[in-house]
Amino acid sequence: MATPLFLRNSLFPPLHHSFLPFPKYSFPSFPSSIKSRPLTSTMMRGSEITEEVSETKEAVNVDTKKKTIFVAGATGSTGKRVVEQLLSKGFSVKAGVRDLGKAKTLLSNDNPSLQIVQADVTEGSAKLAEAIGEDSDAVICATGFRPGWDLFAPWKVDNFGTVNLVEACRKLGVNRFILISSILVNGAAMGQVFNPAYIFLNVFGLTLIAKLQAEQYIRKSGINYTIIRPGGLRNDPPTGNVVMEPEDTLYEGSISRDQVAEVAVESLVHPESCFKVVEIVSRTDAPKRSYKDLFGSIKLT
Repeated sequence: MATPLFLRNSLFPPLHHSFLPFPKYSFPSFPSSIKSRPLTSTMMRGSEITEEVSETKEAVNVDTKKKTIFVAGATGSTGKRVVEQLLSKGFSVKAGVRDLGKAKTLLSNDNPSLQIVQADVTEGSAKLAEAIGEDSDAVICATGFRPGWDLFAPWKVDNFGTVNLVEACRKLGVNRFILISSILVNGAAMGQVFNPAYIFLNVFGLTLIAKLQAEQYIRKSGINYTIIRPGGLRNDPPTGNVVMEPEDTLYEGSISRDQVAEVAVESLVHPESCFKVVEIVSRTDAPKRSYKDLFGSIKLT
């Protein structure tokens, strides 16, 4: 059987939980208040976060004028593109990287709107808060683990690392969070357990499960979020138009990393993207639509 296009292009990671083994982690408790927070109450039950959300969720739009965006995973294949597109649209960017030497070779050092800072999402929320800083207006998470022998790597990066970023935002009062995740994170609930892509992506330490649980944490945190779930990631330039669907809809397809970065950046300037989970692929036969229209077509989650 030929390898599906979905698997040929890339890896992505998250999914569901309790019966599966994963590292024990004690989630931090939430403070009683946070800037622009739409929650009326929040409480912990074991490792699960529950809350009551007010009927009206405030959509916070981030204007490009003098706004600083922190990008986690800025030297990654997608993160690097996010940084480039943010700069091209007039944002100031804090590029969070683990390896400063590598960052200086991959990212432009002569742009006064770019600041490169050391940030490792696995080192906890306190250090991340220092890297993000009080001058950041939003965070884009474009991190991803590297496949290897450490089966806990997806949990350290895609789960706990994302949680650390959210908690750092809460400490600072940064109330806009964009996560680049993956389609099929909730594959089991979609009836896609035997989808070759779902099986393959979970081979590396239950990557999709780790990502899904991170998504669930974000959605219950009270922070203003947009979760972007792309299909198979391609390094080549775009060859079609973006197709955007609600969560748990797409189970195949691919998309250029350039378009994924574009969707992440556009979510910052379109309030229609707030408090939504969107799944994206590109198709050559898809009509060209504005991002206002694309985000507006997805219901609040």
